[in-house]
Amino acid sequence: QVQLVESGGGLVQAGGSLRLSCAASGRTFNNYAMAWFRQAPGKEREFVAGISRSGGSTSYLGSVKGRFTISRDSAKDTVYLQMNSLKPEDTAVYYCAANLGGVQYAREAYDYWGQGTQVTVSS
Repeated sequence: QVQLVESGGGLVQAGGSLRLSCAASGRTFNNYAMAWFRQAPGKEREFVAGISRSGGSTSYLGSVKGRFTISRDSAKDTVYLQMNSLKPEDTAVYYCAANLGGVQYAREAYDYWGQGTQVTVSS
């Protein structure tokens, strides 16, 4: 079992920044590729960013590329999502997820999920 706990969400004005954190516990953190997903009201949960087990490879949703950065700190068993130039359309609940395989875009591929953290961007 892997437990994931997100933090760092909140209310921010358009153009602002937030950094989300996801602390992992329970199993060897470096065995897992990590990802951030988000779900807005009435919409499907979508892949936002992913990072490989080594941290050497990252992937992003097209609409966040250049604004969001995913990273991981193996010493702290934590993955981060730095979000800059936020837009109202980024408003959603953001979830951290872990996968024993590589980074996948499909949510069904992920074995473990956090409880989510709300991000609200006002215009």
